[in-house]
Amino acid sequence: MITQKKKILVVEDEEKIRDVIKSFLESKDFIVIPAKDGRMALELFEQEPIVLVILDLMLPEISGEEVCKLLRKKSRVPIIMLTAKSDEGDILNGLGIGADDYITKPFRLNALYARIEAVLRRSADDIEPLLRNGSFQDGDLIIDFERRSVMKQSQEVKLTPNEFRILSTLMGYPNKVFTREELIEAAFGIDFDGYDRTIDTHIKNLRQKIETDPREPVYVKTIHGVGYKFGGE
Repeated sequence: MITQKKKILVVEDEEKIRDVIKSFLESKDFIVIPAKDGRMALELFEQEPIVLVILDLMLPEISGEEVCKLLRKKSRVPIIMLTAKSDEGDILNGLGIGADDYITKPFRLNALYARIEAVLRRSADDIEPLLRNGSFQDGDLIIDFERRSVMKQSQEVKLTPNEFRILSTLMGYPNKVFTREELIEAAFGIDFDGYDRTIDTHIKNLRQKIETDPREPVYVKTIHGVGYKFGGE
């Protein structure tokens, strides 16, 4: 299996800083999606399978703090704050609204890279769902992640570890579309010993258990030509 390059969203209104970060991270084999303001950042986040966000707090249109809050309502994607504020209260506030780490300006690029690697490593080690407990379609499907239990129309559903891992991954990034390769890497790791199409079999079996009509799935949707996403509401 060929592992695709990871995409990082860099949100920074200063073009020079944005370009320097972009060039540096591309040299580290990342794909960088640049955004010059908060509104653009939110739009790009919906369009791309972002694995990490580097977010300046002082942004036009929508502030970095507000962007962070909005992202946290829909995703566990790691967020590293860029801030010119070194005041402890500002930093704690940023961490309190959902950022995973921070770095103050000016900073060394190698220091930023070290933080990126550390945050990605932590997130890969523990894919955590956005919701601890989820009830969807007026209670049709109820998921308790702490107990690892799934109820379909008030009846307990037994998922295999692989099926539960896939469901957890999709729900951890609601509204995000995963390619087969990305879903395999996120759910099972880059050392997964199997074929890309293996994920289709797991998806088929998962749908048989949690969908009312597996031919018209509500929860695990196919996005034709791309991959899969979670669709529960």
